[in-house]
Amino acid sequence: MIRRVVVTGMGVVAPNAIGLDNFSKALRDQISGIKEIAELKRLGFACTSAGVPHIPEELKKKYFTDLTLKYLTSSAILYACIAGEDAWRDAGFEPKGKEEEPYWNAGSIFGTGIAGVEPLREAFNKVDAMQVRRLGGFVIEQTMNSGPAAYISGHLGLGNKVTSNSSACSTGTEGVIEGYEFIKNGKADVMLCGSTDCDGPYIWGGFDSMWVTNRKMNDRPEEASRPMSASASGFIPGAGSGALVLEELEHAQQRGARIYAEILGGAVNNGGQRQGGTMTFPNNVAVRKCISQAMKNANITAKDIDLICGHLTSTIGDVTEIRNWAEELGRKGKDFPYVNAPKTLIGHCLAAAGSIELVAAILQMRDGFIHGNRNSTDFHPEIAAVIDRERAPLQTIEKQVNIVGKSSFGFGDVNAVLFFSKF
Repeated sequence: MIRRVVVTGMGVVAPNAIGLDNFSKALRDQISGIKEIAELKRLGFACTSAGVPHIPEELKKKYFTDLTLKYLTSSAILYACIAGEDAWRDAGFEPKGKEEEPYWNAGSIFGTGIAGVEPLREAFNKVDAMQVRRLGGFVIEQTMNSGPAAYISGHLGLGNKVTSNSSACSTGTEGVIEGYEFIKNGKADVMLCGSTDCDGPYIWGGFDSMWVTNRKMNDRPEEASRPMSASASGFIPGAGSGALVLEELEHAQQRGARIYAEILGGAVNNGGQRQGGTMTFPNNVAVRKCISQAMKNANITAKDIDLICGHLTSTIGDVTEIRNWAEELGRKGKDFPYVNAPKTLIGHCLAAAGSIELVAAILQMRDGFIHGNRNSTDFHPEIAAVIDRERAPLQTIEKQVNIVGKSSFGFGDVNAVLFFSKF
């Protein structure tokens, strides 16, 4: 028997909104979450804009005890637990009590780039000051990459496989593909999948020194993230978390769950840093192979795709990404699927990008719209030579979409492509 996999719950902590309905409205209304960050300016960063979720203290207390909040300094874990619990409850589940048995048929794959820069920095400072005994007992759990997944498991009571993946910007999309395959192969009925990443100068400093962030528009932060634009000058860093509850179809139907979408299939590969691929630039042959394999696994044709939720970071990679899609699909000009880039509103949330953008794509499918690419006012001429401008709308359009493709490409020449449909 073929086990079909659907999405029954979602949660999101994004720079421009927290919660599904708020995030959907922010996407539709093209509300940016990118602001000037005073700390970056004080520290002499070339790029002083970023997308940081705003979480009031009273909201934190809905998810954590005062004691936990006292020691929780990892923003990645904070974001993951909020998005993860929201997704779990959205799917109709409740966290297990401490004396109850765990959900033996439910697990989690929740990835991150680094679990906690702030607690790691504090640890370094205390060790250097010869204050090792003052490190406390929370440093390890807040800095290990498996920290977000472990916190979520303990928060909700998940008893199946609980692990963390880490594949740079492909992390979130890759994790959902792995969760889908885990359920499809009969190893679990429910998987909470997603990704998270922390914010702040200690994680963004390396990118600033690489000259890959936009340092030309610090006076206009909401216009600085410019996917598919001729004036794009680098990405704007961001942070947050997205979470999706994946569930075997019959299991979901038997309990009367609401179904957002069906996962059709995906693919993950690596370009091996060959054929032009490097640690920071993709092997385009591998990208196209990933797209074609994902379509094969999803059992769809190029003509079936209505919307591509692109990786599209506001770098020269935007041009090659669109070319790769067009070449592999055999669709150009007005025949190209619609395409948009959530990064125009939230920046590049690094390891959290894929999962947040998957939530964005499914919400557009749920609510019948395609959000605009608000900052691509000067459409890149090399992209315009491949696809018609109307396929990458500047303004939000009302449009029913049935099949969406999500692509993520990360440092290390890693690629992940996933297709899902309206159920």
